[in-house]
Parts: sequence; C-alpha cells; structure tokens
Amino acid sequence: MSAARERLYLFDTTLRDGAQTNGVDFSLEDKRVIAGMLDRLGVDYVEGGYPGANPTDTEFFAEKPPFRNATFTAFGMTKRAGRSASNDPGLAALFEAKADAVCLVAKAWDYHVDVALGITNEENIDCIADSVKAIADRGLEPMIDCEHFFDGYKANPDYALQCARAALESGARWVVLCDTNGGTLPDEIFEIVTEVCKHIPGEHLGIHAHNDTENAVANSLAAVRAGVRQIQGTLNGIGERCGNANLVSLIPTLLLKSAFADRFETGVGEAGLLSLTHVSRSFDELLNRAPNRQAPYVGESAFATKAGIHASAIVKEPETYEHVTPECVGNQRRLLVSDQAGKSNLMAELSRIGIDVEKSDTRLNALLREVKEREAEGYSYEGADVSFEMLARRILGSVPDYFKVESFRVLVERRYNALGNLITVSEATVKVEVDGESMTSVGEGNGPVNALDTALRKDIGKYQPFINDLRLVDYKVRILNGGTGATTRVLIESADGQGNRWFTVGVSPNIVDASFQALIDSVRYKLLRDGAPAE
Repeated sequence: MSAARERLYLFDTTLRDGAQTNGVDFSLEDKRVIAGMLDRLGVDYVEGGYPGANPTDTEFFAEKPPFRNATFTAFGMTKRAGRSASNDPGLAALFEAKADAVCLVAKAWDYHVDVALGITNEENIDCIADSVKAIADRGLEPMIDCEHFFDGYKANPDYALQCARAALESGARWVVLCDTNGGTLPDEIFEIVTEVCKHIPGEHLGIHAHNDTENAVANSLAAVRAGVRQIQGTLNGIGERCGNANLVSLIPTLLLKSAFADRFETGVGEAGLLSLTHVSRSFDELLNRAPNRQAPYVGESAFATKAGIHASAIVKEPETYEHVTPECVGNQRRLLVSDQAGKSNLMAELSRIGIDVEKSDTRLNALLREVKEREAEGYSYEGADVSFEMLARRILGSVPDYFKVESFRVLVERRYNALGNLITVSEATVKVEVDGESMTSVGEGNGPVNALDTALRKDIGKYQPFINDLRLVDYKVRILNGGTGATTRVLIESADGQGNRWFTVGVSPNIVDASFQALIDSVRYKLLRDGAPAE
C-alpha cells in the first residue's frame, strides 16, 4: 500500500506581481476573467492585487469573486515603524478589502532594512509580528513574503531566519522565501531551504522565484524537494524584469513527472490539466500578444516535428520523441505527414463543446480544411471558442438562419460641436433581413466599432428580446503583419445579464470588417444558446 501523498499549494500572483510586467496593464474586466480562469484551473490562492494602491485593484476587492476553489488573496506591506497596526493606512485598506487571505511583503535582508526602510533590524521584526497578528485578529489568513530572503540569508543567515520565525510565531500560515533579484541558482536554493526547514516546518514554507537566470521553475522544484509546500508563480511566467516562475510549466511537471507526482498532490485535477493549453493561450490573447510557440507543454511547437526520421518514428510510436502525451495537457501533436492527427483533434474539440458527429461524416473534412485555411489567414480559436463553435455548427448544418446582414456602413466625422470643441463622431448603419423583412438601424458611438455594435443590436425584429442584455465588455486588436494594408485580428469579449462571458474573433485587412465578423458571431451565439426560435 503506497503512502499518502503530501499536499502542495499553488499560489498565483499573475494579477499582482505579473501586473508589473512591462507593457501589461490589466483592466478590471481582465482581472475578473483571469481570476475566474485561475479558479477553474484549480489553483489554491489567487492574489488579486494591492487594494488601496490604485483604483482598479481597490474596485476589484470591493466584492469577492464567485470562486469555487481558490482563496481570494490581497497583497500589501507590513505596517510602518512608529505607528500601530490599527492606525496604518496601508493595513486599513487591506482590512476593508473583501479578501479571505492577506499576503504581506517584509524585508528579510538587513541591508534593505537599513537602506530602503531606514529603520533598525529590531523595528523591522516588530513590524512583521504586529502586522501578522493584526491580520489574524480579523479572521483573515496571514502570510508573509520574505523579500530578498536568499540574498539576505547569504549575507546574514541569523537575521533572515529571525524575520521568518517572527512571522510564523505571530500566526502566519505561510512564510514565503523570495528570490527577489532572481539570481540564486537551484543548488543554492536547495541547500538554503534545507537549512531553513530545520527551523521552520516545511508545511508553512513557500517559494517565490524570479526568472532572471532562467531558473525560476528549476528553483521552485528544488525548493519543493528541499521541503517547501507552497509554490508562487504566474501564468506564462509573466512578471517584472524577466518574469516569475511559470505555473503553466510547473503544474504539468508536478502532476506528470513521477519524482513529484508520486509524492505530492495539488488542487489541479485532470480537468484542469487538460485545460492547460487553452488557459495559457487564452491568457495570451487577453494580453494581446502572440503565444510563445516553443513554450514547454503548451506551445504550438511543443509536440511538433518536421517530416523525417523523427516524424516517421512518432507515427509508429509517439513516445519515441515525446516525454508526455500532448493530449494530457490539452495540446496536440503536429506532424506534417499526418492528416489523421488533425481530424482526431477536431473530433475531440467538437466533443468538448457538445457537438456529436460520427468520425466518418464527410463534413468533417470540409470543416478541417476551413479551419486550416482560416488559421493561415490569421484566425486563432484558442482564445475564441465561440467563433470556432459557430463555424463548426454552420458547416455541420446546426445553426439556424436567424437573420441575414444585407449591408453595413460606418461614417467617421471630425468636426466642431456647438461649444466650439473639436470632436470625432462615429455613425453606423446596419441593414438586416429577418423573415424576409428588411430593417435598417442606425447607431452612434465613441468609435466605429462601438457605433456598429449599437446599430446591430438596436433592432433585429423578433429576436430583439434575446439580446437586450447583451453587451460588449472588451475589445482587443492585433496587427498580424506590417504596413498600412496589414491583416488585423480582432478579439471581442461579450457578456449578458446572467454574468456569462464569451469571446469571438474576426480577421480582415479592414479593422471594421474584422470587428463586425466578431460582433455577428457573438449575437448569433447568444440567440443559439438561449434557444431563439428559427422560424
């Protein structure tokens, strides 16, 4: 009989530490979507940001997300020296936040205590202890990020340990050892964590690694082997400078590699593992950036092989050149010599979205050709499941012909208003046919897409009640190639009154046309999902 596996806890800091990535600026809607993705994935803690530090984070913590798995966590700093915890403005914002746990950052390197804080080592210890107690007294789960712990330990191990012990003895659930500068190597991590575990139980220790030497994942795994039981990281490894430990690489390693899978379990189950590629690519779409094709496990090239002796071997025995099966992380094998693999993956995706079709159905070949042609044009369905579903249903003949768009037109006028201010006004006209009757709607907006959206949803006859609660909540544009005639991909996020959200995509050299494609898919999906009558 095998021994029970130990629990590893996954702490995601995408929305806080990841938000420090150069070029990343999460909107409130982005945060809500990403937090939901993380909760469904199965991570244990979602650090939503720093309430009180900026309006977006403060608003995000105004109410708890409807999590099923994750603990909603706020980030902050320990109290300032010279004032009580109850009179500290930073802690006050954390007490007001609708969070279940609070992660406080504290200096663990005496050099930084002197240079950055300008206080004594003893005052810093008092700040840590008092802050942790204040969090615990309010019924929240306290944890401490020991900033610069490894550099601090190398410089003054006694003081670094004193900071960590002060947090634990004051009631911290987790004491997280941070490689803040990202320069510590795996063998050093293992050696130092092993020593720390002699003073602090591993079930209270975490690791927070930065990737400045490309070792954040390796350092996190070394820390687990040495005794820590919480791992902090981000989706796709985003973060300041070179990024943080990549949870998308860590999760499958922990679940699929026997050195860890035989000893540990996490909150990510089989369903979460199967969704990993989808989560990673959807996240990149939200960031409006191209996914890393060579990302481990989830990259488009992670299981791709050109024709030759490798491809020949993989056709016969896939494990000859694959360390895990691509399907177990939601990815797919790509072989230039194999059309069958593409069809199998297509069948799996159709099954996932609830479309039952026989493998012998000849329409699958047409759908597969259409998908490949569209992807060559620039479509990406990883972050826009609904557009793929609508394409599949159209080709398989299961989408009613609700309405037909006869034409649309957009005008953009820049002029002076009655007050003498220079303004830009967009007006759109959309003509649709419903049950043989033609109807025209006009809408104005603060841009051509907003105007088109307003006009399209203003009047579609008998279907209007089904879309009254439909709204466009986000809009992202990516230029796929250079020049003024560049092909443009538009990703639109829609939502309804019940809180459902979905993404649609459009591609065209004309940004307005690409936007309209995505808008049409969104409206038709809403009608289909809500059971609008076809006749």
